[in-house]
Amino acid sequence: MGNWTVGVDRNTCIGTGMCTSTAPAHFRLVDGLASPVDESVEPDDAVLDAADSCPMEAILVRDSAGSVLAPRD
Repeated sequence: MGNWTVGVDRNTCIGTGMCTSTAPAHFRLVDGLASPVDESVEPDDAVLDAADSCPMEAILVRDSAGSVLAPRD
């Protein structure tokens, strides 16, 4: 299955902290904006939930083939 890549567009993020409360093992706030703890993560539904809950859709999760997993439509 392979690891997922997690990225946060810090120009879009407004620092609500939704991701840190949804997936605290994977996200933290740095200077008031979201940042992934690691850019490469083992598959975890909490990461998808965090991306889906971001009000600005600033989190992008891709699978090992590069396909976008979240945010989901």
